[in-house]
Amino acid sequence: MKETFREERDSLGPVQVPGERLWGAQTQRSLRFFSIGEDRMPKEMIRAYALVKKAAAITNERSGRLEHRQAELIVRACDELLDGRHQQDFPLFVWMTGSGTQFNMNVNEVISNRCCQLSGTALGSKQPVHPNDHVNMGQSTNDSFPTAMHIAAALGVRESLLPSFLKLRESLQRKADQWADLIKIGRTHLQDATPLTLGQEISGYIDMLTDNINRLESSLTGVMRLCIGGTAVGTGINTDQGFAEAVATEIAEMTGQPFCSATNKFALQGAHDDLAWLSAGLANLAGSVLKIANDIRLLSCGPRAGLNELQLPANEPGSSIMPGKVNPTQCEAIAMVAMQVIANDHAVQMGNAGGHLQMNASKPLIIFNILKSIKLLTDGGNNFRQFLVDGMDANVEQINRYVERSLMLVTALSPVIGYENASAIAHHAHAHDLTLKQAALELELVSEDDFDRIVDPRRMIHPSRPGQDA
Repeated sequence: MKETFREERDSLGPVQVPGERLWGAQTQRSLRFFSIGEDRMPKEMIRAYALVKKAAAITNERSGRLEHRQAELIVRACDELLDGRHQQDFPLFVWMTGSGTQFNMNVNEVISNRCCQLSGTALGSKQPVHPNDHVNMGQSTNDSFPTAMHIAAALGVRESLLPSFLKLRESLQRKADQWADLIKIGRTHLQDATPLTLGQEISGYIDMLTDNINRLESSLTGVMRLCIGGTAVGTGINTDQGFAEAVATEIAEMTGQPFCSATNKFALQGAHDDLAWLSAGLANLAGSVLKIANDIRLLSCGPRAGLNELQLPANEPGSSIMPGKVNPTQCEAIAMVAMQVIANDHAVQMGNAGGHLQMNASKPLIIFNILKSIKLLTDGGNNFRQFLVDGMDANVEQINRYVERSLMLVTALSPVIGYENASAIAHHAHAHDLTLKQAALELELVSEDDFDRIVDPRRMIHPSRPGQDA
């Protein structure tokens, strides 16, 4: 069936728009002039913008600037967007104007045309609700787009990312508790070191996640500040006194999050430092995740020619040519996620630093990368927990074998017989393939009773107690 078109107009003249679509002239122009790549504006921004437009309509009705029927229609259309409807009417690419103006107008046009449908008027008639005069009342893209950016980022972190990593931390805590007394050999510089428990090793990962969670929570303090009401350059032209605070309060009530009006709109419109700080927190979390994943795949390498201290779930065959091979694929996947998030942060920092005067012109780039990072880390954290950590086991036999053969247990002798003598025992044992005890007795540097009393791995996993030899 041949597609039909209708004519819509904007300040530059008439534009042909697909007849059944809710977008209007400015959205159509953007599709023509900015069809770059395959990345579309994130759907999280539709939700965030619907909250902004709904809150603004409610506020403008209360102040008497917007008629009740117009506000009622706008709120109804926004509620449909919040329910996930009309997603197909938001076709714009990320790589557009740096202010995001066309996306703001996409939202305005869809709401206006949906109001036309609800009122029985023709699409494109802008009656009874005009996209600029009514949906965009008291707003500019320059304050509404960054407001939507803050909302989308904050909700993504609070609703998706933090729950994912809280669950991952809980899963790791169960493993740390399970292995609290399982003594193993530590490694520094990838070489044998003194003992610790597997639970202690895992506890390091738990606190790394805790610190990252706290950093992200802290970064959200700035993101909760909204610049709505700043309009074009931050002065609040074309708004009423109290508009900014009232809209922020409405958004806070709708989301259950402590959004508030920023005291200085110039800072939040000319730069996006709060979002850059959040992105840095995401990158820091990614770095921690990469370290944890690398540790686990190193400890699990083998099974016969590697460390083989951890046994990972066998989720899928690991090779198309080597039968029976199982690979640490969840570690590899989340490692790639981490690398991508760190790369995303680089784009965010460059975009934030590249603003000029009263407006940063990299807004779509910044929010696209932040939301992608949130999504990748959320999904990666969930998969890593479900398909690796929850099913991860300790190879107790192998761990015990390494402890029995370790040369670094000699460290416990240093306070008793001195560093040089302890070093001589370790080198003698290694050179002659002896146990530490055999080497110590051959060199006559310690008695058998003293060796057995002092070189006890269980006494080496915590600081020495008063009166203890080591």
